[in-house]
Amino acid sequence: MSSSARFPVLPYLLACLLGLFALAGLWYGLGKPVVLPDAASATHKLQCASYTPFDKDQSPFDQPFQLRPARMDADLALLAKRFECIRTYSMTGLEAIPELARKHGLKVMLGAWINSNPADTEKEIQALIASANANKDVVRAVIVGNEALLRKEVTGPQLAGLIARVKSQVSVPVTYADVWEFWLKHPEIAPEVDFLTIHLLPYWEDDPKRIDDALAHVGEIRQVFGNRFAPKDILIGETGWPSEGRQRETALPSRVNEARFIRGFVAMAEQQGWHYNLIEAFDQPWKRASEGAVGGYWGLYDADRQDKGVLEGPVSNLPLWPQWLGFGGVLFLITLWLAGPVRGTRSALLLPLLAATGAASIGLWGELARINSRFAGEWLWAGLLVGLNLLVLAHAALALATRQGWRDRAFNWLEARAGWWLVAAGFAAAVSMLALVFDPRYRSFPSAALVLPALVYALRPVRAPRAEVGVLTFIIGAGIAPQLFREGLGNQQAWIWAAVSVVMVVGLWRSLRVRQ
Repeated sequence: MSSSARFPVLPYLLACLLGLFALAGLWYGLGKPVVLPDAASATHKLQCASYTPFDKDQSPFDQPFQLRPARMDADLALLAKRFECIRTYSMTGLEAIPELARKHGLKVMLGAWINSNPADTEKEIQALIASANANKDVVRAVIVGNEALLRKEVTGPQLAGLIARVKSQVSVPVTYADVWEFWLKHPEIAPEVDFLTIHLLPYWEDDPKRIDDALAHVGEIRQVFGNRFAPKDILIGETGWPSEGRQRETALPSRVNEARFIRGFVAMAEQQGWHYNLIEAFDQPWKRASEGAVGGYWGLYDADRQDKGVLEGPVSNLPLWPQWLGFGGVLFLITLWLAGPVRGTRSALLLPLLAATGAASIGLWGELARINSRFAGEWLWAGLLVGLNLLVLAHAALALATRQGWRDRAFNWLEARAGWWLVAAGFAAAVSMLALVFDPRYRSFPSAALVLPALVYALRPVRAPRAEVGVLTFIIGAGIAPQLFREGLGNQQAWIWAAVSVVMVVGLWRSLRVRQ
């Protein structure tokens, strides 16, 4: 009987169709547009948005520090279509903002950056006073410091003195901006300002709020402040929701959730007559260095100044889903070609499902790496994990196939080194687990990068160095419960990571039992 006669064609074709449908369903499910009530339109402008003028390749920590006037001009022209004003955070490098705002019909809330360096603070204060006095027609208010009390860079009395000094030298309203709790911790600041500027960011609360509860939380805090500090006005100086990044307890970043929050907040604020400023106009990739991946994705527009669909129209969590589906389809077909013919119904069913799983997990990890990677080391780490997944996928596919010629030689080469592929996957899982247990705040979950090796080696254990595998098994297994405890039982991303870790432990443990 020929090898082709033994090839189970019908089960193989059915499994291929199932795998392709699963891939299409995954990517469409992640990227399908969601329709929500609009927050803005061509005839309805919103109040204010935070603006920092950095391009996607810039940072305030760059040396030398140099902003691009053409970028600021184009940015304000874009924002003037949707907003009445902008809020800035520093005077350094932004001297042209009032003139550009005047050009585009915008008002400005000018901010001075206050820190622990008296010389830097003095420079900012002097520039703030001078600009406010020279541009009274466009400067709506001045903000003396942003979250300086939260960062513990000044004391309450020091800040109160700075505010009093600015008030004595300008004719526009003067305020200070900080997270709402710090207004309550430093009651000496409220009498010094003309109005209070509070930050309300449900994602970053000590008790993070899920998207369904976020707006109610904002409303409760705003009411408390309105009652406590009347008759002074309250400006919600920062509120928003991240579109990408790791989940914090029940607070899940996504573009749809960002749109839900922003659109719902705007409707509530305008119904209640609140003054507000949305954070922020554009994504700021440089913030990922200090806040993790989530820090770079609070913008209403992305870092390329493309509309994210947050304010109006249908919004998608994954606009690039057709490209990732195309990538997955190509990788699926390459995997089938690499394996070649299979013998037996079991292999005919498993191979397409393996190919679909590999294409999905590698694609998901690629998208996460694009979002999360901040510097060369993280890009290298992401690339190494992609390479590891490709090796594991090739090894598993060939293990299911009828191997002849070069396919048999390739399988033997991979099989001889399979123990080290397992160790590499276990090492990546162990390092990630330690980080998520001991320093989780800004860490993303690497589930997509390790689900394929975990599944493959749980189902097909391989010979591996026993000492290394034993240590990795212990680290990963011991970390599952603590990381769930730290993240909270409502964190779906933490549960997915726990499940992947359990499967990885099974694969490592089963490999310990394989005779050398």
